[in-house]
Parts: sequence; structure tokens; C-alpha cells
Amino acid sequence: MPTINILGVSHAYELIPSSSNSSKPVLIFVHGWLLSRQYWSPLIKRLSKKYSCLIYDLRGFGDSQPINNFVSQEIQISSPYSPETYAKDLVILLEKLKIHKSWLIGHSVGGNIALWGAELCPEKVQGVICLNVGGGIYLKEEFERFLLVGQQLIRYKPTWLLGFPVVEILFSKIIITNSIARRWGKQRVIDLIKANPIAALGSLLNSTTEKEVHVLPQIVACLSQPVYFLAGGQDRLIESQYVRYLASFHKLFSFQGKNVIDFPNCGHMPMIEKPELLEEKMLGILIAHKL
Repeated sequence: MPTINILGVSHAYELIPSSSNSSKPVLIFVHGWLLSRQYWSPLIKRLSKKYSCLIYDLRGFGDSQPINNFVSQEIQISSPYSPETYAKDLVILLEKLKIHKSWLIGHSVGGNIALWGAELCPEKVQGVICLNVGGGIYLKEEFERFLLVGQQLIRYKPTWLLGFPVVEILFSKIIITNSIARRWGKQRVIDLIKANPIAALGSLLNSTTEKEVHVLPQIVACLSQPVYFLAGGQDRLIESQYVRYLASFHKLFSFQGKNVIDFPNCGHMPMIEKPELLEEKMLGILIAHKL
């Protein structure tokens, strides 16, 4: 597993070269909260036939390290785990790997990071595809409930979860609509255990502040690159109405909402629920832009 140093922190990544045209942009995949680069593998197997693909673990998740000198037990909004800070890591990653043309594909909180990345580095980011990403509407009570559940999950995660079939089956069903292989439930348990508590709490808090929720539409509205949004019809974590609301701030939405793609029978993780359909829709977007 290759690693790369970003601001003194070791990041795990995989760059899968295309077997065809190397002049096409590199597809860069940004995973969501408490996940890792592993979930992109079903999609990568398909897309890497035509495009070079880069997957990596965010700082403090998967096989990437947290910031060693960040020892505060109280997470502040200025912590190094905000979507903007993660996007700055991404920009450095592009520079170090000498990637000059790219499309960013972000899932959930990874979509927030992708949008920030497109704003920070427009000369290298040609477009963005957001999977299950919403924003612009701050519902205080709902966010507080979500934060409470997330904090409890992080603080009391028992390492003995791994290896129990019933736990793996349970984790293969949470926030997912379609039947998936049990190995993905096991992977989710692995990623929960691996996640650095400070990084997990920091990224959770920083991505759900009222300020962050309201700044996303401003970013989307200012982006000159094409931005597309996928909405899972059965996603109970980020409902399609919130995805559509955020998408409405982009200039492409005025063309009969053509920057929104609905997945009617899909939950929060389309990359493992419906990889074939996701590949079809992504290729449609890229081909439409003559890529």
C-alpha cells in the first residue's frame, strides 16, 4: 500500500492507471464519514478501464494517520478536521502526484470536501460529482440528534465487534436499502474501529455546524465547473429534497434540474448498492462533457 506525506501526515492512497487514454482527467474519489477508500473498489474496477482513478483515505480514517501533535480533547471549530482543511489536503495531494486535470467524486461528507476542493483549485478540478450530499438547510434539533448518536458511536466503539457475524450483518444493513455482501458490513466495522476518535469527532462537528451548512450553497453557486448531484430515493440520512436544494444553487440546475440524478431504490451508499447504475450515470456525465 503506497503512502504519501501531506503536511507531515502519512496518507494511504491508490492510483489506478487507465488502460486506455491517459489524456483524460483523473477521477478522484473522496469517501464519507467513518468510511475509507475501500468502498470505491466495485466502481473503480469498471471505470479504470477508461479513466485513471485515485482513491485515498482522509486524515485520521482508514489507513491514513491523524495529526500527531493535535492532542486537545475538546474539539474546536478551528480544528484540522473541517471540510475546508481536508480539501487543502486534497489540493496538496494533486500537486504531489502531479495531477493537472481531474474530476472529484465525493460521497456524503466527502462531497462537502470535493466542493471545497473545486473552489480552492479550479485550475486542476474540471468538475464534481456529489453522491448523497445536501446542504443549505439547518435543522437544529435533527442535527443535534445526529451528533449525539455519532458521538456515542465513536466514544463507545467496542473492538470486540469485529468477528461477530450478527454485527457484520447489522452493519451491512444500516443506512442501506439494497442487499449487499456481508463483507461490506465487516468493512464498516473495521473502519469504525480504525477511525481516530479526534478525527472522527472533529470532522463530524465541523461538517454539521450552521456555518458549514449555509456556506455550501454559496460555494456551489460560485463554481464555474459542472457539478452534479446524485440523490438516493430511499436515503434516510440525507433525503433527496436536501440534495436537490443544494443542487439548485448551481447554474446547471436551471436547465430543468439536469444536474440532479435520482436513484429511486437506493439508500446512502450507491457505490456498493448500485455500482453498475452509478457507473452508467457517471459515464453519461463524463461523455456529455466530451471526456
